[in-house]
Amino acid sequence: MTESRDFHAVFAGARRFADRYFTILAAAGTTDRARLGLAVSRKVAPRAIDRNRLKRLIRESFRHQQGSLPPVDVVVMVRPLARQTESATLSAALDRLWQRITRECAPS
Repeated sequence: MTESRDFHAVFAGARRFADRYFTILAAAGTTDRARLGLAVSRKVAPRAIDRNRLKRLIRESFRHQQGSLPPVDVVVMVRPLARQTESATLSAALDRLWQRITRECAPS
């Protein structure tokens, strides 16, 4: 997602999925596939290298799971603990969150 109106729509009417490292907001999508938005703030990761690492990791995880996700718009927000956590741990946490989204947001 790139448009601010898409982000506002997700923030306005989303279901929240969270763990120690991430908060994911998921709302019914406007397209036939899942779309990703990122919110990695300077407050959470002051150094650009840390923010970019987290964004790369999230994008890669989403790319692997996009085909199995329902048509939802998701915004991933990072929590401070994620900055100092290993990539493998973060990937596993994201996989668990994608599975929850798939299970709980699947069309009836």
